[in-house]
Amino acid sequence: MWPVSLADGTGQNVPLVAVAHGSRDPRAAATVEALLDEVRRARPGLPVRTAYLDHATPSLAQALRGLDEAVVLPLLLTEAYHSRVDLPAALNEARARDPRLRVRYGATLGPHPLLLTTLERRLAAAGVVIGDPDTAVVLVSAGSSDGRANGVVARMARDWGRPALSGAGFSARSGFSGVEGRGWWAVTAAYASAAEPTPAQAVALLREAGAPRVAVAPYLLAPGYFADKVRRTTLEAGADVVADVLGPAPELAEVLLERYATAARTPAGAAAS
Repeated sequence: MWPVSLADGTGQNVPLVAVAHGSRDPRAAATVEALLDEVRRARPGLPVRTAYLDHATPSLAQALRGLDEAVVLPLLLTEAYHSRVDLPAALNEARARDPRLRVRYGATLGPHPLLLTTLERRLAAAGVVIGDPDTAVVLVSAGSSDGRANGVVARMARDWGRPALSGAGFSARSGFSGVEGRGWWAVTAAYASAAEPTPAQAVALLREAGAPRVAVAPYLLAPGYFADKVRRTTLEAGADVVADVLGPAPELAEVLLERYATAARTPAGAAAS
């Protein structure tokens, strides 16, 4: 992917401002910073700043202060209200306060095939044999009031659960295009909030259906309230293993830099207007 032309006309790299949801749990901010450290190691010389939508500082306005130009990327795993409404509105407010500010707004982290790589690496670290036909997987997202976001996660689960060597691959709509199904016993989506089935419900349904083993794969960026609740409730419901969250994986840093490269080539301000 590198090197690519990402300069602002003065020979300097356009700063990357990564915007996370934010949490009262300090582990979440620590995970975000660790992920951005991965980005800094992969792309030395690229200015990288952190911002949060809620519960933590700096805010987006604070992170943009002093910049003439920036690429703003949402550290979110699906497109939903925050990426479609909240962030563009905040960017438009920032440009209204400083008309000289030129902003390019990039895509969310997911869906992307490399996120599947991370999910499988977390499962393997928890002792799960990838593609084990006796293991059912519950793919758990945070959940959203936006049905489109939940639908993306449901398609991801469907594609991930396709029979191995079927030749069909993963669908372009899910964002897993080019990756073959794994041949799990089953893969089902679940949502930690705003939609059903809940993770515990999904585990219980798989147990009732006769799944020999159930593994939970949190499609969550960082530890916090949702991750803790998912682990507790799914183990209580009969899950055999719960993998870690995605965390500061090198694959996520690669996706972030890919989103940066794409956004940096777009006209400034167009994505948030």
